[in-house]
Amino acid sequence: MVAPDAGSDARAWLDDADRLHGLREFARASEHYRQALIRDPALFEACYGLGCAQATLAEHGAAIAAFRRALTVRPDATRLRTHLAESLFALGHVSAAVREYAVAEAEGDAETRVLALRTLACIAPGDPELSNEAIERIRRRWAETQAAAVRPPLSGPAAGSPVAREPRRDGKIRLGYYGAFFGAPNWMKMYMGAINAHDRDRFEVNLIVDGAVPEARAGYRDQPEDRIWQVDGVSNQDLARHIAEYGLDVLIDMNGYSHQSRMGLLASRAAPVQIAWSGMYGTTGFAEVDCVIADAASVPPEEERFCVERVRRVPHTYLAFDMFYPTPEVALPPSARNGHVTFGSLASAYKITDAVIASWSRILHGVPGSRLLLRNRVLEQASNRADLLRRFAVNGIDAERLTMEGGGDHFDYLRTYDRIDIALDAFPYSGATTTAEAIWQGAPLLTFNGDRWAARTSRSMLLAAGLDEFVAPDQAGFEALAIRLGLAPEPLARIRSGLRAKVAASPACDTAGLSRALEAIYLDERAGKRHSRGA
Repeated sequence: MVAPDAGSDARAWLDDADRLHGLREFARASEHYRQALIRDPALFEACYGLGCAQATLAEHGAAIAAFRRALTVRPDATRLRTHLAESLFALGHVSAAVREYAVAEAEGDAETRVLALRTLACIAPGDPELSNEAIERIRRRWAETQAAAVRPPLSGPAAGSPVAREPRRDGKIRLGYYGAFFGAPNWMKMYMGAINAHDRDRFEVNLIVDGAVPEARAGYRDQPEDRIWQVDGVSNQDLARHIAEYGLDVLIDMNGYSHQSRMGLLASRAAPVQIAWSGMYGTTGFAEVDCVIADAASVPPEEERFCVERVRRVPHTYLAFDMFYPTPEVALPPSARNGHVTFGSLASAYKITDAVIASWSRILHGVPGSRLLLRNRVLEQASNRADLLRRFAVNGIDAERLTMEGGGDHFDYLRTYDRIDIALDAFPYSGATTTAEAIWQGAPLLTFNGDRWAARTSRSMLLAAGLDEFVAPDQAGFEALAIRLGLAPEPLARIRSGLRAKVAASPACDTAGLSRALEAIYLDERAGKRHSRGA
């Protein structure tokens, strides 16, 4: 079939665009949707189709424009709002995305409402306009929908009840860690060290895996007694039954809202003790979770009231990391050779909100001649770069002061820090993996004490690393610290030369110590359950 000729009507172009879309030829489909809109600017299906095609190509800047155009034609198209919200979120327009999801939840059909609430529960901590209380309410509501879907009764010793079992003949406590990223080295450096360090004489370790199995390249040190469960495609209900029948004592959620489809497992109470370790940045919302793992730097006592579950704190940081894969050598600060200071961030684009851009812009204004280097996968697309350039321009920052780069090989990605003098944190969704990588590569990363858990993960890691001088008390102090260091960068060479060794010797990398602390919490939670049941 050939494309319609120049004189064809809008519907002919739309039909051909839909055909190309179905063939996954998204770039050609986009051009045909545009041709349809030239002939009929109010053709809703062409606006919608163009937005979907551009979003599939990760051209979120273009997708946002198309979806908004479609909404001017059909303001009642609530499912479209979820697509718009997805692209808004991808570029850091988080508050706008939350507003669109809220409308979709309130006005959409049943399927749209479920999708909107599910996504709101995931992204809520990153919205600067939502309070801790609002985040808790959203997550409670979503967790309640998951609990309502559980089909009792659950067979096996747990039977939906937190009754602890008697010790086995070998005396070992059965731990079950479940997650989807056991095969991802970059992700697992935050967790695998502590799992490897468990005392196998006291604990049986079960890894319940969606996706790639644990392997050496992802930091796993195989232990003959460990059990690997591959559960791809197994429903939460069936997996809960298997867990209960096998008799796990403690079930630990490794991914939280980073792998949301498995969180419904928590509602089944498959194990007598259920714990959330990572991927939360706030309450799980599940009444069936006994505790979340945190530390004093990330969750102060006054914020415990915003958690459904108890907050159990480990010493130092709950994100101690093990850099078990090859990394580049630490380079000299680039300002020593190029004559200007380069600030930088490798944060995901969804963390770069308008408030972050305004803050970083004030820092650039405060250090004449300085530059800002940004790198993430979203910046590979032209419309996404254009969106970010426009937002910096609103804050008086010319494009010449910005370097924007896309993704790449991870080793090369880490080499980006060779070109960054000072790394800047995002907020209210701060770094974790990027924080570990920045300081490992010798780049001082600056952060501050934010207003929520998500805003304090960098703080947790930096304080554990003994890098208190990089942690400001508030946003104004963060900006002042960056400007002060940018105006007098002479100490950077000294800082960089010793940073990796300092971090490696600190509690920020003490995964064995974190493992002991986790074991103590697991035992204490289990003992508490046994005591509460009179066992």
